[in-house]
Amino acid sequence: MRKLNLVIHQPIRLQIMSIITSLDDESKIEFTELQKSLEVTSGNLGAHLRKLEEQNYITINKTFLSRKPCSYIEPTATGHQAFAEHVAALADILQQST
Repeated sequence: MRKLNLVIHQPIRLQIMSIITSLDDESKIEFTELQKSLEVTSGNLGAHLRKLEEQNYITINKTFLSRKPCSYIEPTATGHQAFAEHVAALADILQQST
């Protein structure tokens, strides 16, 4: 049986990966948009993003837009693969329970 990815399995990180891996290949999401979507504080979101970034599951690109700092988050190829494997492991668990 496939193993769950304990980094991704945490509920907020699972939601983050679900949102960003569902974006088009050329798309990325801005930090405040993700924060609003998840209804978490900026500090909480930042901590979860650091964890995902440490695993090379996401990249964070910081830039300025009209002198305002903006951070854009997008999944890496490693992140896409890790999320797909985690979803497959969840599917295995759900199939066993029926």
